[in-house]
Amino acid sequence: MSRGERGGYRAERIRAALAGGRNETWHGTETLRRALLLGVGLVVVGVIMHLVELVLIGAPLLISGVLAMMAPPAGEPKVKVTPPPRTAESADTPSVVVEIEPGENAELLAIRLPSQGVGGPGRVHLLPATVLRISAPLRRKAWGEGVDVRVDHLLAGPEGMVVHGPMVGSDMSRTVLPPLDKLPVGPLPPRPAGLVGAHRSRRPGDGVELRDIRPFQPGDRLRGIDWRISLRSNNNELYVRERHATADADIVLALDTRSDVVPELADWSVSLMGATVRPGGSMDTSVRAAVSLAASYLRLGDRVGLVDLGRPQLGLKPGVGRRQLLRLRNQVVVCAAAAGWSASPVLNEHQVPHGAVVVVLSPFLDDAIVQVAVHAARRGNRVLAVDVLPQQLIADKTDRWGEAVRRMLLLEHSARLTALRDRGVAVMSWSDGASIADLLRRVRR
Repeated sequence: MSRGERGGYRAERIRAALAGGRNETWHGTETLRRALLLGVGLVVVGVIMHLVELVLIGAPLLISGVLAMMAPPAGEPKVKVTPPPRTAESADTPSVVVEIEPGENAELLAIRLPSQGVGGPGRVHLLPATVLRISAPLRRKAWGEGVDVRVDHLLAGPEGMVVHGPMVGSDMSRTVLPPLDKLPVGPLPPRPAGLVGAHRSRRPGDGVELRDIRPFQPGDRLRGIDWRISLRSNNNELYVRERHATADADIVLALDTRSDVVPELADWSVSLMGATVRPGGSMDTSVRAAVSLAASYLRLGDRVGLVDLGRPQLGLKPGVGRRQLLRLRNQVVVCAAAAGWSASPVLNEHQVPHGAVVVVLSPFLDDAIVQVAVHAARRGNRVLAVDVLPQQLIADKTDRWGEAVRRMLLLEHSARLTALRDRGVAVMSWSDGASIADLLRRVRR
């Protein structure tokens, strides 16, 4: 056999050993090795020194070790995991079901299961091997994508001297959708352009709201005749009721995912890329506001789309119905997971249908986002700027300039919002949850 053939044969043996390692078979533990070594040592020393006590202590250890090696548990253990649904609401409490076939003579089961109050896959639990089925509830309430289940397990034989495992399970991720708040609809286009919907348009049609009463003309439907007014007329003419047609609107939710800020200014330097969304931060507020506004508009049959200002490729085209709401709630989770700083937000004309309402959700920490909102308003769109900056900012007490920095940030932020109002952009703050519904009604009027 040549050197190259010997090298290939050795590599194949290494790959086979890694593929079928000791964890996948019943094998002795350190306890077994220590029992055999200590038992042999005590028996030999006891025989040499003629000490019966050492022989009596070492013999049971030696016998138990030999028996464990000669009669390991039979059968190949199997663990089957029924994962929870990939998508769930924050109020749901689904369960993961684990079915175990331990094999013969197995006594102990060590398994990792989701635990209440513990993030990630959870703690390792010790159970008797007679347990054949386990149901563990999942209690993660925070929205977003995360790993909730990873069923690592190990089975031990008599006296724990022979084990099967540990076997590392696969990560099972689950997406918890952002919660929905019941809100009225916000601003609407001056002229809704759709063919169906719940908003009054200027053109005549088959709506509900009365537009005019006029004489009957060829082509009018007989059911539109107002018989009371026709009978009262002196010229013996028929009169019909003309109504406003109902139409739908286009709404574009522009999400600023370039920063996630919390009330503590000392934590603003923490990088957002790859990190989870912080509860109570601007990103959390933006996502909750976006899905709640989308639900309120879609309920009326409007078309709602999503634009990620930091990463335009993650946007979602406008659509209608419950499927669009589900797609949008999943997409904002994707946008939040990919969030990170971008120097210039992007909101081009092709991303916004003509005449649509643009809702910009941002903490407005730079001038670039102000320019984006103003340019959208200049293109003829009605723009609503939703400020998601935390209401009470806390200065960094470890820095002597902390209070001055806080005041400067607030002054610059207030100047940006004033500039938006001066250019015809409606501005509202999402920090005060009690007055959101009133603010939306006021902005709509």
